[in-house]
Amino acid sequence: MGTTSSTASYQPTTVKKPWYKQLYFWVIVAIVAGIGVGWLWPSTGEAMEPIGTTFITAMKMLIGPIVFLTIVGGIASVADLKKVGLTGIKALTYFQVGTIIAMLTGLVAINIFRLGDGVNADAASLETTDSANSFIKAGEEKEWWEFITHLVPDSVVGPFVEGDILQVIFLAVIFGVAINAVGQISDPIRDAVERLTAVVFKVLSFIMKLAPLGAFGAMAFAIGKYGVSTLTSLGSLILLFYATSALFVIVVLGSVMAYLRLNIFRMLGFFKEELLLILGTSTAEPALPGLMRKLEYAGVKKTTVGLVVPTGYSFNLDGAAIYLSLAALYIAQATNTDLTIAQQLGLLGVMLLTSKGAAGVAGGGFIALTATLSTLGTIPAAGIMLIFGIDKFMSECRALVNFIGNAVATLFVAKWNHELDVDRARRVFAGEVLPPPEGDTENDFDMEVLEHQPQPVTARSSAVHEQLQPATQSSSSSHR
Repeated sequence: MGTTSSTASYQPTTVKKPWYKQLYFWVIVAIVAGIGVGWLWPSTGEAMEPIGTTFITAMKMLIGPIVFLTIVGGIASVADLKKVGLTGIKALTYFQVGTIIAMLTGLVAINIFRLGDGVNADAASLETTDSANSFIKAGEEKEWWEFITHLVPDSVVGPFVEGDILQVIFLAVIFGVAINAVGQISDPIRDAVERLTAVVFKVLSFIMKLAPLGAFGAMAFAIGKYGVSTLTSLGSLILLFYATSALFVIVVLGSVMAYLRLNIFRMLGFFKEELLLILGTSTAEPALPGLMRKLEYAGVKKTTVGLVVPTGYSFNLDGAAIYLSLAALYIAQATNTDLTIAQQLGLLGVMLLTSKGAAGVAGGGFIALTATLSTLGTIPAAGIMLIFGIDKFMSECRALVNFIGNAVATLFVAKWNHELDVDRARRVFAGEVLPPPEGDTENDFDMEVLEHQPQPVTARSSAVHEQLQPATQSSSSSHR
């Protein structure tokens, strides 16, 4: 059933799901329950690992198709391909500036508090585990330019099988440009992409119902395996990282939002479901689809969202940037390696390259850190063992800041491109109920991703809507 773009044809439902039926509430319950099980019954908590990993795997299964279809659909529908290229350049420029500021934030924080002083660790006597050795070896072999040569996949299906987002983005851009260049003959393909996108997001909505179960399993395993003692042993470093990250979000990203005439705290409230999902699973990937759909709903053009968000997941990692600079300087201080300001800035320059070289790679944070230390040669790479045990408790914060940074980056690039409806974004972030953006149809915009939003009433069939309304309130599914 079609929709009209007029807000007069929409009537918000007066019945809203009670708080105890909202997804975010049950994710919170699951996280608390997971912490309790892992703390009180560690062995049982460790046994919950398959529950968390299965949910994350199921979400990752859809990341490749969603990124591919969204980018292809966006580029294929653009009239001017030059605009796509300019959007990419603007996004990469913003990513680089944001990464530099994030790294400088970490450097300043660890130079002020100097938590590594007094540790007096002997790098030669540090015993490395098999897991750490694999990261060290990968980091020592990693070259900064490999992310360029790695962009081209060996096969068309390989990136989807391996979950390599960078290669998926490369394929999507090529296919999107080709479909656009062919012209009218590609209309059936363009239509098929739109329909398949709707189906994939419907599958996503089914999997998202299991988010509380996934968050419970992941949190129970983390607490059960690593224990509270690991958390408290280097609690000051963890606290500094969280405090620095919070400061970066509020001051730096908050300033960007203020420039856009938007409120950072209201935006965080709008993405509460995604943020809680990241907190429970320690990874930002499951929240990528929700970020893309909600940004579209908030007034960002679909083409900008489709290009900036997936690219940002590999190149705009603010949380990882703060972690890299802070961790590297902590290791230097702990091993009594004195670095001048010039050497620290050189360290930052190397990190800008090595962090890109590890983009999209499992354990990329440690690989980038080791690659940086190995390239410089002044800080012993074996020093990563000093922070290896607490990395799990820092991963949540890294993923949260990465997610928030990509949301702000997309809004900024959209504004730069004149493709952001600021008034709509402000109203949506404030919790106001609005119809889907003009030009979206119900098949294009899955209302189930935003369960609290209104259901459409078309001028020709309000009576039918009244008959269907109870069903939509219970399942929040789109009218077909």
